[in-house]
Amino acid sequence: MTHPHKAEFQITPEATVFIVNVIHAHPGKQEEAFEIIQDVVHYVAQRKEGFIWSNLSKSTDGKTVVNIEAIRDEHNVAEFFSDRVFVEKFKLLDTVSTSEFHIYKVSDLVLPPTHFIR
Repeated sequence: MTHPHKAEFQITPEATVFIVNVIHAHPGKQEEAFEIIQDVVHYVAQRKEGFIWSNLSKSTDGKTVVNIEAIRDEHNVAEFFSDRVFVEKFKLLDTVSTSEFHIYKVSDLVLPPTHFIR
């Protein structure tokens, strides 16, 4: 990377793009699905400049894993999938889950007021 990324809160929306990847784990495979997507995300984080940050979460019912990933531009997705190692790692999800992802651009940022009206 040419410059380190700094994760910080911004008061106004920036031109950030989000990938939301919902992974529906096969019964009893949530932890395995989590470990696979975790490996994928760490691979991207270490090698792709378009990566900003990721939030990996497991549902409390043991059925899904979600990757909410901030990237610089929607074209970064094509860059990620042009990497043979990335594709191999990502395809491992098919052995333990079904998954889908969508690309989103920030359109509105809603914040609580600085004080609450009673």
